[in-house]
Amino acid sequence: AMISPPQPPAVKPLINQLLHQTKLSSQFYALRHGQSLANVKKIISSDPQVSTVKHGLSELGKEQARLAGRSFASDYCKRDGPTGSISALRGVAIFSSDFTRARERSIFADELAKSKIPLYNDDIILETRLRERFFGDLNGGPDTRYRDVWNIDLKDADHTEFHVESANSVLHRTTKLVLELDEILERQQSAQSKGSAKTEDSCWKCILVAHGDVLQILQTGFLRHPDASRHRNLEHLETASIRELILHE
Repeated sequence: AMISPPQPPAVKPLINQLLHQTKLSSQFYALRHGQSLANVKKIISSDPQVSTVKHGLSELGKEQARLAGRSFASDYCKRDGPTGSISALRGVAIFSSDFTRARERSIFADELAKSKIPLYNDDIILETRLRERFFGDLNGGPDTRYRDVWNIDLKDADHTEFHVESANSVLHRTTKLVLELDEILERQQSAQSKGSAKTEDSCWKCILVAHGDVLQILQTGFLRHPDASRHRNLEHLETASIRELILHE
């Protein structure tokens, strides 16, 4: 009888699109939306048919967004000396989930405008790949059920228990988006910088406005985790907080 030769092991598809990336041309930041009406009600709001029209920011959430914008603008301008001049800085690119609570991002952007910080394309760009992770059967229910999903994530980041979107699906879509945005911003930067020396301050500051689980999972991408199973082991990103995402060496 013929003996079949041993088959090579199946190659697993790459989940984290940043896993083998050596550098990024832009600086990326995660900005979680401010307190939403869903946060106040302590419910899970992840269905696009609902969340793109309901559950915007609470009054506290709007104030949180305002303060976050003011703080980021202040730090941004300090980078160019005591005069607050921003002549040497490229500008800020803001990409946002289209969910209502993230879409009310103009409050944040207004604070940047007051400091005359250039905004990429003169607008905030909506991006569906920054939507909240879909929580399936748990949508509309109590937010205490998040932990039921997270506990399974730790054992299996591909799971879709309760018909949720898997953590690895979120990791794949968000890290792929980062690579695409970095390429787009680098092309524009190169076109505008011909003949001038490239410095750290000449790159775009790219802010990704999104949601708790999405940004928690995206951080595992920058840390070069092969999957998203350990996303809840990372420091929690509070509402309206902004965090620089640094590609781990």
